[in-house]
Amino acid sequence: MENTSFEKALVQNQKGFSLIEILIALTLLAVAGTFVVGRFMDTLHEGQVKSTKIQMNGLDARLKEFRRKCGFYPTTEQGLEALVTKPTGGRECKDYPANGFIDGESVPKDPWDGDFIYESDGKTFNIYSYGPDGSAGGEGTDTDIFLKEGKGSASSGAGAEVGAEAPAAE
Repeated sequence: MENTSFEKALVQNQKGFSLIEILIALTLLAVAGTFVVGRFMDTLHEGQVKSTKIQMNGLDARLKEFRRKCGFYPTTEQGLEALVTKPTGGRECKDYPANGFIDGESVPKDPWDGDFIYESDGKTFNIYSYGPDGSAGGEGTDTDIFLKEGKGSASSGAGAEVGAEAPAAE
């Protein structure tokens, strides 16, 4: 008798999870984790795109200030660097401020650490970023991001080429 009650006590104390139950729980956690990570990545990309547009709008304001002081926009050759240091080639800006138009020593980069692309003929301009893939064109999350939509860019902001004509400035 003593032996059977010891066996019952031993069996009752060994209750726990079986290997299959543990594997099922881990699988469910992995599936839930996949959805959470996917949602996080979507939110991260959306934030980077919004940040890029905010930066481009800031550059747009600085370029308009450049035009107000100098009478023209910097050309493609002068680039956005003309907002930091006085351009030496092309048309000269007589009222260029001593500290430039941007605080700091360089033009800010996009959230993917790439340079903004600037195109201008001195009268109109456009700024864009190649986005996360760092190359022209792209689809989905790799779509290029434009300050101004127009000729040379699809309405979604994709497919512009470096030589595309910039739309008129406001």
